[in-house]
Amino acid sequence: MKKLTRSECLSFMIERPRTGKIATTRPDGRPHVAPIWFALDGDQVVFTTWHATVKAANLRHSPWVSICVDDEAPPFAFVKYDGTVEFSDSEDDLRHWATIIAARYMGAAQSRAYGERNAVPGELLARVTSHSIHGQADIAGW
Repeated sequence: MKKLTRSECLSFMIERPRTGKIATTRPDGRPHVAPIWFALDGDQVVFTTWHATVKAANLRHSPWVSICVDDEAPPFAFVKYDGTVEFSDSEDDLRHWATIIAARYMGAAQSRAYGERNAVPGELLARVTSHSIHGQADIAGW
């Protein structure tokens, strides 16, 4: 097993389009986990979410999140990214980042269409500032 540096963790998160799993806390204390498409802006995680989702409601209640990004193929690896979220409803920022995220997951040819589809009133841009990032690689290695 190999412990990843902060730089290696960020590289792992962005090297290919893996889905993040974001954990939030409901107002009654129950956990909630949802998949997200994301990009990095420096060391901030950036994603979009509809204003009426459980995830958005939870984050308005408590901005703390934990995000896990993993490689499910041997020898296995993961990064756990903990931080706090701030929302933006800037249409320009939302369109910019929705297009970048779409390019990452759907390819450049479809990025503009997906970016426009996701840059609408009611969609929120979320920025996560890290408080802790750690990861491990070669989990199944000898």
